[in-house]
Amino acid sequence: MIGFELTPEQKALQEKARRFSQEVILPVAARYDRDGTFPLEVMEKAHGSGFFTPLIPKEYGGEGLGVLDNCIIAEELAAGCMGIYVSIFVSTLALYPIIKFGTEDQKERFLKPFCSKFSMASYCLSEFTVGSDPASMKATAIPDGDHYLLNGTKMWITNGGYADFYLVFATTDPGKKDKGIISLIVPSHLAGVSHGAPIDKMGQRASNTTAVTFKDVRVPGENLLAGEGEGFKKAMIALDITRPMIAVGAVGVARTAMELAIQYAKTRVQFGVPIARHQAIQFMLADMAKDIEAARLLTWKAAWLADQGAQNSKEAAMAKAFASDVAMRVTTDAVQIYGGMGYTLWHPVEKLMRDAKVIQIYEGTAQIMRLVIARQMLHEVGGIF
Repeated sequence: MIGFELTPEQKALQEKARRFSQEVILPVAARYDRDGTFPLEVMEKAHGSGFFTPLIPKEYGGEGLGVLDNCIIAEELAAGCMGIYVSIFVSTLALYPIIKFGTEDQKERFLKPFCSKFSMASYCLSEFTVGSDPASMKATAIPDGDHYLLNGTKMWITNGGYADFYLVFATTDPGKKDKGIISLIVPSHLAGVSHGAPIDKMGQRASNTTAVTFKDVRVPGENLLAGEGEGFKKAMIALDITRPMIAVGAVGVARTAMELAIQYAKTRVQFGVPIARHQAIQFMLADMAKDIEAARLLTWKAAWLADQGAQNSKEAAMAKAFASDVAMRVTTDAVQIYGGMGYTLWHPVEKLMRDAKVIQIYEGTAQIMRLVIARQMLHEVGGIF
């Protein structure tokens, strides 16, 4: 039986997130985008509202929600500001592998404190020359007694300057490629851990993005997550769960752009009538609406599959690729509907367009998503992959 009606509990979550977005995020989004500064006060309020800990089980202090529940929340937060939302989201990205694969000791040591007081986390996979090909990473984690000696620099790290701990992927042997990758939980206070200055970005400027460097950092062996040689596999599994959360963020961005475009089209007069009366504009608005709806439903399916414990790699990649393309297309068309006004800093659609672009890049580029989809398809029909 298929149904699309949200439960009363889900509607309450949606309303809670929408109210937070409208009352806390939206009023300050433009300022933090303009200044490129980090909204720490917003983050503290978001943590206090449970938006940092949706997937953490209740026994560790979290909300104990499912992936679909989290996506319902995420769309509303991203509709306020994608840059602010992504800083909230990345903690979930870093925490999920601990939730899924961590030992009981690791869950007690990292999940409970994270829930009990304001904390942030970062996911350290990419490097300056290693993005779509993480198996070629240069960061090393060499066994040293009951510790690992961690060296290397990770790049484009969201929350890099504020994280209480990092989930770091490094190799014990570069020659082993993906088989040599491990994941380590690295508290930010350890000697040898440092981060660079915030990176000045085109969009999502409210998110804190830095390089993070590890120089002879001694990481206790008990912080090894999921065993040696399993790091790459676990990173990919985590992305299957979190890609719908980024995809639905793109939906939120696109939805806001569409709503603004509708408002403007109904008030902007040309040739004696509001431009919403012109068929060319109506067609653009109709394309926005159908694509946003399709992206949301695809995202919900990928999230629902995750909640059922089913394989969702293909659907998560589809959702991420399609929704990010939709966000870019819808925000571009919103700027077009605004005309010259849309290209100025006077109206928020130009921010939405800038924010949308990087969604096609992080968490797996649009091109890599298509590779994931194709390989899953070929495997399903008995291909060579």
